[in-house]
Amino acid sequence: MSKKIESPEMDRLMEGILCLKSKEEAYQFFEDLCTINEMESLCQRFEVAGMLRQDETYQEIVEKTGASTATISRVKRALNYGTDGYDLIINRLEEND
Repeated sequence: MSKKIESPEMDRLMEGILCLKSKEEAYQFFEDLCTINEMESLCQRFEVAGMLRQDETYQEIVEKTGASTATISRVKRALNYGTDGYDLIINRLEEND
C-alpha cells in the first residue's frame, strides 16, 4: 500500500467502502461523498485503464472517452509503476463476466 495516502482517516474510509453490500449502496454512498464531476473523472480513469490494457492507442482512447492525454498518461503510469490496483479490479471484473 502506498504510504502517500495511508492515514487513520483513509483507513476508516476504506473500511466503510468495504461495508457496502450492493451496487445500489455504492451509488448512494459515492453520490453523497463525491460531486458528479469527481465521479465522472473516476469513471473515465477506470475506463482508460481498461482500454490501455487492451492496447488501444492514445488517439482511440481520446476519441472514445474524451480523456486528455495527460489523464491517459497518468493512468498509464499507474498501470506501469503503481500498486496494481487497476489490474486487481479489472481482473476480478473479468473473472465475474
